[in-house]
Amino acid sequence: MPYDSSYKNSVPDVPVLRWVSRLSFLMDEQFRIPGTKYRFGLDPLLNLIPFAGDIVGFAVSGGLVLAMASKGLTSKIVVLMCINILLDTTIGAIPGVGQVWDFFFKSNTRNMRLMEEYYEQGKHRGSGKSTIVLALVILFLIFALLVTVLWVLTAWVINKF
Repeated sequence: MPYDSSYKNSVPDVPVLRWVSRLSFLMDEQFRIPGTKYRFGLDPLLNLIPFAGDIVGFAVSGGLVLAMASKGLTSKIVVLMCINILLDTTIGAIPGVGQVWDFFFKSNTRNMRLMEEYYEQGKHRGSGKSTIVLALVILFLIFALLVTVLWVLTAWVINKF
C-alpha cells in the first residue's frame, strides 16, 4: 500500500519530518480493514507480543517525539505529545484491554496532528534544544512508569499460577 498521509501538506518539507510522518503512518495507519475505512498500523500488532511489544512501541513513539521536538516545537506541544504516549503505553500495557486500546488510540497520529496544527499557526521558532531536554526527562519518567507497570503485572500473573 503506498504511503498516503495528510500531514505532508502543512508540515515543512524537511527530511527528518518526512521520516517522522512516514513512521507515524506505519505505526498507526498502514493497514486498512477490508470493507471499512478503519486503519491500523504496527503498534497494535506489536502490542500482541507481551512486554516487548509495549517497550518497542514506546521507544518508537518516544523517538518520533524527540525528532519532532528537535525542529523547534514549544514545551507545551512536547508535553501534550508525551501525555499521548503516556496514555498509549500505560493503558496499552494492561493485558486484554491494552490490545483493544491500541487499535483505537493512535498516539503517533495524534502527535502528528499536534505538530501539523503547530506549523499551521506559524509559531515555529528556535531550534528546540531546550525542549529536547524536557522531552527526554518526561519520556524517561514514562519509561520508568511503564517498566514498573510491567513488573507489577508480571508479578501478579506469576502469583496467579
